[in-house]
Amino acid sequence: MAFADNLKQLPSIAHIAELQLIDADGNLSASIPNAPGKTGSVTVYNALFAQHGSINVAAAEEGLQLFAEHTEDAKARPGAHPNIDRLLDVIASGKGYTVKVVPA
Repeated sequence: MAFADNLKQLPSIAHIAELQLIDADGNLSASIPNAPGKTGSVTVYNALFAQHGSINVAAAEEGLQLFAEHTEDAKARPGAHPNIDRLLDVIASGKGYTVKVVPA
């Protein structure tokens, strides 16, 4: 299924201003704002967090499936899709993130 179709099946993110990814040391590793160009990533990461309780290896693997056609592009062009690159790193390293939801 295409990325756009996958997004339609995921929960709304209208209540979210941003997602903060916290590493194992408690440091803010990344912030993904609910803004144009990032809403798809916020939608995917929020759904993964809701289902898995964190962004762990299992969540990252599911996330790559949800990002669909963008995953192959990210593999071919590292840096072009940083939120997909982050999932690939979680799988490679085994180190995930806790998620803090900043309400809108």
